[in-house]
Formats: sequence, C-alpha cells, structure tokens
Amino acid sequence: MDKLKAVLSGEEARRDDRTVLETVNEASTLGWGTRVKGFVACFVVGAACTILGVCVLFLPKIGLTLFIVFYTFGNICTLCSTMFLMGPVKQLKRMCDKTRALATTIMITCLVLTLCAAFWWKNFGLALLFCILQVLSFSW
Repeated sequence: MDKLKAVLSGEEARRDDRTVLETVNEASTLGWGTRVKGFVACFVVGAACTILGVCVLFLPKIGLTLFIVFYTFGNICTLCSTMFLMGPVKQLKRMCDKTRALATTIMITCLVLTLCAAFWWKNFGLALLFCILQVLSFSW
C-alpha cells in the first residue's frame, strides 16, 4: 500500500538514486512470521537431508555417494536457512566479514571439492575428508 501511495504522489520518481541492493531488499521484505517459517522449513529440510545421508552411508556400493550428495545438500539448506532470519544481503555481508571470510571460503571450497571428489575424481576417501572439513568450517 505504501508503494502505491508513493507512486501516486510522485515520490517514486524522486527516489531514482536508490542502489540495486536497496531495490532488491525493498522488494523482497518478509514479515517476521514468514521469516521464521522459512527458516524452520529450510533448516528442517537441511537437517533431514544430513540425517538421511548418514543413514544411507552404510548401503553397499551406492551408500557413500548418496551420503555425500545428501550431506552436502543438507549443509547448503542449513546455511540458506539463516538467510531467512537476517536477509540474504546481510547474511552475505556477515559471511564475508574479516573474521568469517576464511571459514566461508573454506566451507564453499569444501562443498564444491566434496562433489568433485565423489563424481569427477571418484576418490571417496578425499570426499570424506572434505566432508569433515565442511563440518569444521561450518562450526567455526
């Protein structure tokens, strides 16, 4: 409603000096209840994928590959769940902060290298090492 009032009163034309991030943030604002629901849903999906990955780890032949896929996807979902609480721009700024930049770089690198080790290089020992590094960098 506020946006409609701004357009009708001519204020929208005067606000052309906004940055792209401000425009995206303004267009994608969510209420607190919606943010909490999104966080819980994304976190539950991430936790379920991680637990499912651990459960399928002991299946013969395909278990390790499924573990790597589910575990990595679960970590990505869990990481994205916090974006609902503080917003994507603020989350990315905090992830790239001086104190967290190294851990963020290590985690994203390990996410990619885990999938490369499992599917491209077919080295499951290396993939498990990268999974362990994911846990350590995620908790850091």
